[in-house]
Amino acid sequence: MTRLQKIEILTACGVTLLITAAAIGIVRWEARKPISLQGAVTVRDADPRKELPVADVQISTSDTPPVTTKSDASGFFRLTLARGVRRGRPVTLHFRHKDYQPLDLDEFVGDKLYIVHLAPLSPLAARAQEQQQTKVGNVRVRFSIKNQTEVNIGSAAQTFEIQNKGNVPCKGQHPCSPDGKWKAALGSLSLDAGMGNEFRDARASCIAGPCPFTRIEADRFSPGGRTIMVTARDWSDTATFLLEAEVFHPMASELVHESYPVIFGDALNFTLPSSAEAINIEADINGQTIIFPLGPELLLSWATCSVRVNPDRTHVYRCELKPGYRFQ
Repeated sequence: MTRLQKIEILTACGVTLLITAAAIGIVRWEARKPISLQGAVTVRDADPRKELPVADVQISTSDTPPVTTKSDASGFFRLTLARGVRRGRPVTLHFRHKDYQPLDLDEFVGDKLYIVHLAPLSPLAARAQEQQQTKVGNVRVRFSIKNQTEVNIGSAAQTFEIQNKGNVPCKGQHPCSPDGKWKAALGSLSLDAGMGNEFRDARASCIAGPCPFTRIEADRFSPGGRTIMVTARDWSDTATFLLEAEVFHPMASELVHESYPVIFGDALNFTLPSSAEAINIEADINGQTIIFPLGPELLLSWATCSVRVNPDRTHVYRCELKPGYRFQ
């Protein structure tokens, strides 16, 4: 075995050892990564439509020190366990909320979704108080969406003439016919729609004279806009061109929409597009119709509201009745 072969073998062994050590390091690093448990908290009810998400539930473990988190508006929670906790280990999860019965859940750490149902406090007492509660009925949501419209306020039409004499050799003097043989002439026309107006459906064409020996040289009218312009070339006798367009005036308006939320139990739910503005909730409070503006703070005197945004930018609203109120 030559010296070069020995060096190659030693190098290959060294590279193999480095790759093996790196792989072992990656496996150990993955093993040391903290594990996260994720799930959702809803109301316990025999009717699946009434299993509403429960927000602000405190979730903790029995470890020392305990690991804690809270559920969000959709009931979702993610609990990151202490470093070193392995899959398959027993864990006790504590769920606490002032309006629901406490729940201790004995589970095993694993790759699963933890769906938890909490029972409301004192359901019998709540029914007994219904007669003394303020009635909320005929709830509807009003919102506006800006709408851009265009009003056709007329049309514009104007002719222009390109004077030229046919059958005159060009002799290299610009402008010439497209084949460079005959002397040509250029002509242009521009139109202004006026302040706040725009042209639409603009068109230009030759309407008189030897039109087969003309062409539109520059099209600055098809895209529209406040000003449009056309340039034409004529390499025969005098020709006449026409430029026409429709004149539109853009106007912004607001469309008011009204919808009815879905009510399950003590919560109402509704969704709105991302473009919704001026959101109001109208409701009959003890028979009297009242309008409640739903601003950025989501403050209502009779309900606690939350909102979450979907990937498509729609907004999902949920309002739970406060103590002393009930839906009629």
